[in-house]
Amino acid sequence: MKFDVTHVAKLANLPLTEGEKKKFENQLEETIEYIESLNEVDTIGVEPTSQVTGLVNVTREDEIRPSLSHEEALKNAKSTHNDFFKVKGILSGE
Repeated sequence: MKFDVTHVAKLANLPLTEGEKKKFENQLEETIEYIESLNEVDTIGVEPTSQVTGLVNVTREDEIRPSLSHEEALKNAKSTHNDFFKVKGILSGE
């Protein structure tokens, strides 16, 4: 099973060395193999479960808090235009 770690790293804008790519490829392969091994577990007669805590609608009250200014939010952006993040088009077939 071969995974394209380079493609995923590019999508996440992560510069990786060849050693890191190999390491993450091995880790991802081990993770997928473990998840696939769960298919062997006998689940006949086991009801599907979405959560097990019994808690319902556990939320906090909304609080108004200060947020980032435009300058703070954009200061590490690779590219900006008119106070917005500028990114490559995703529907252009790139």
